[in-house]
Amino acid sequence: MPELLIIKPSSLGDIVHGLQVIASLKAQQPEWRVSWIVRDLFAPLVRAAAVVDETFVFRRHDGVRGFLRLMREVRRRDYDVAMDLQGLLRTGLMMKWTKARRKIGRADAREGATLFYDDKVGQPSHAEPRHAVEILLPFLAAVGAKGEIQGRLVFREAEKLNLSFMEPWRGLGPVLVFPDSRRAEKKWNGFAQLTALLVREAGRKVVWAGNEHIPCREAFPEGMFLNLTGNTSLTSLPALIAKADWVFSNDSGPMHLAAAQGVKTIGIFGPTDPRLYGPYPLNAPTNFAIQAPVGDLRLLPAKEVFAKFRRLDATARGVEWHSASPFARRA
Repeated sequence: MPELLIIKPSSLGDIVHGLQVIASLKAQQPEWRVSWIVRDLFAPLVRAAAVVDETFVFRRHDGVRGFLRLMREVRRRDYDVAMDLQGLLRTGLMMKWTKARRKIGRADAREGATLFYDDKVGQPSHAEPRHAVEILLPFLAAVGAKGEIQGRLVFREAEKLNLSFMEPWRGLGPVLVFPDSRRAEKKWNGFAQLTALLVREAGRKVVWAGNEHIPCREAFPEGMFLNLTGNTSLTSLPALIAKADWVFSNDSGPMHLAAAQGVKTIGIFGPTDPRLYGPYPLNAPTNFAIQAPVGDLRLLPAKEVFAKFRRLDATARGVEWHSASPFARRA
């Protein structure tokens, strides 16, 4: 069984993209045994991924001693191939210390990381911009696989999860919303109004999720809205997303995860370009992006996003849209 080591410590969206690529590799060449170096913050997600067999946890705040301890653990195994999907000095040094017969890294790596690779794949940093996933696809060709995404991400079932609140309401699955983003300019302020439209006009149960608490001051009928922001763990995230009928999100890691799992996803974009960072594959029938005028999220009205959802949802269900909600406003 050939051994493959993946070096991709962070961040959430980047790790999801890496998992998509490695899932495509194992779909074509299932004989690979995959190990992964990941930051402690994101380790629960990588451990749960069905394509990963072993996880090494990088604790950045442990300093040099922690780094050396990690690498001693990694060096206990000989690898046929190691891939640095991150391309920074830190991950280049990890590559240097691995015991791998072949070391492959990114041609656009920074901070001198390319010094530690046997082979460099992809285009250099000055090349034409491409989607983040497409930058990683040449790693597949480097080991004789087709450079394309195949299938969706699958995760092992987490134990003792109670997701009864995600059960369908009147035959329609819930809409899952991720209203947060790490960057302030990528946060859309229309999620509360959108939620009100989803509940009152479309009769949909809505659940908010995320690791940072975001209040919603709208009042909704009992059982139609649940705010889990601040209480969503990475351990439960894949299962939570899998229960959703639709996912709305800013440009963020959860958006990429939902798209990779094959859940119908609508990404809300402001200054970032969905052609480069949109839910991937961009042409998948379940992946959609809405970009604000001139990249300014303040100019994107919730009613416009809701109208787009209404059309997409009707098409997905093969019905003409009408207000199925007993809470719909009447003229």
